[in-house]
Amino acid sequence: MAPSTRAPSGFTVCALNVFVALFMLAPAVCAAPKADPLQDARRAFAQKQYDRTLALLDALPNDQGIGVDARRLRVRTLARVGKAGDALAEYDRLVELMKREDEPTLREIALGFITPLIHDMREQMRGAAYTALKEMDSDEAIPYLEDGVGDGSGLVRALAVEGLGKRAAGRRSPRIRKALEDQAAIVRAAAVKALGRSNEAAAIGSIQQALKDEQPLVRVTAEGMLASLHQTGAWERLRDSAGSANPESRATALRMLGETKDHRGLPMLTEALSDQQPSVRGAAAAGLGDLGSPEAISPLTGLVRDPVPAVRAAAIVALGELQARDVVPMLKAALQDVNVPVRATALATLLQLGVPFEEAAEAVRELLQHNDPVVRSSLARALAKTNDPQAIASLELLLTDALPRPRIAAARSLGHIGGPAVIPSLKRALRDQDEAVRATAGGALLRSLGDVKRRAAHQKNAGEGSA
Repeated sequence: MAPSTRAPSGFTVCALNVFVALFMLAPAVCAAPKADPLQDARRAFAQKQYDRTLALLDALPNDQGIGVDARRLRVRTLARVGKAGDALAEYDRLVELMKREDEPTLREIALGFITPLIHDMREQMRGAAYTALKEMDSDEAIPYLEDGVGDGSGLVRALAVEGLGKRAAGRRSPRIRKALEDQAAIVRAAAVKALGRSNEAAAIGSIQQALKDEQPLVRVTAEGMLASLHQTGAWERLRDSAGSANPESRATALRMLGETKDHRGLPMLTEALSDQQPSVRGAAAAGLGDLGSPEAISPLTGLVRDPVPAVRAAAIVALGELQARDVVPMLKAALQDVNVPVRATALATLLQLGVPFEEAAEAVRELLQHNDPVVRSSLARALAKTNDPQAIASLELLLTDALPRPRIAAARSLGHIGGPAVIPSLKRALRDQDEAVRATAGGALLRSLGDVKRRAAHQKNAGEGSA
């Protein structure tokens, strides 16, 4: 039988066309990427669309929503939008999942407790924030510190300039040179010191302009920095200021003499220990401590009996800077000084000199129980001079003090001690009811995490070197 030549029906043609169309579309359908909400959330975060990031994370299925990556991203986003408390709570869940700390994420949380306060209406809170940023020891703080140079408070602006001066990248900031024109002398003096640490020709020219400043604090500070940089005639100008009839000029010059580390200043500093002005005697003691000459130990011991408590304290601090271990018996006697802050200073110096904590434990207990919060704060600062576990335990106790001031001092001291041992206590301090305490704890935590990172790098390099 001959094959049929009948044309296909309309229905058959239509069905065939649909089949062909579906066949042609199939590769495109198969190739279409599957939506990934977590990846979308990461992109939104990178674009600083933080509200969208949180919305995408909230929409994740349960099997993804509890994952480490999603939870970490949620923590970072909450910290960025000013919800550091929520970020910390979420971080606790992240640690449970990871079974360890996540240092980079914890750093973001700690910073999140600081940055909201830099625009706070209260000067005290801004001061706490910029003090924390100043001690952060990272270039990450520089943009915030630059912002602080324009603050309405001279004290806060000075803190910001000091913070910039601690970092090489910060010293290159044009905001420091702008600060040389600040209306507050303390800010201009801080800028002079910051520029002096850079040792650049352009910086030296700016410091030389400050020699014309009307305020002795700024003018003499400029003389001292130029003398440290071995500029012609600067030492002679500083020497003349040390003999000025103006007590403020003398005191500033004596402190700067010590900072120059030039031992030509030793006779002038020693002579000034008997000046009639207590502020000048204290400045001379501080200068001798900075100078670092063992010859200064003997004259300083006489000042430990000065009638003015602040001068006695300055002499005790200087002896600690000089590592004067022979005066330990005298410093132990100073633990019974009639002035309680002087006792705290003696305690700090003893710990700095390496005296075992047990030998000072009784003094620590007495100061812990003192009813003056200023004294308890002084104790907290003193305990920063040792990493003894009993000192850390005392600082942890001070973190529970009834008043914010000792808690702030304790948090800062734990940050100065640093290392992994203090991190749990500082994390708890992030939950403090006082904002300034939380900001201080954030700064201390950042400092401690940086210390842990440096120690790990040092150990790694040492291991590679021995291999």
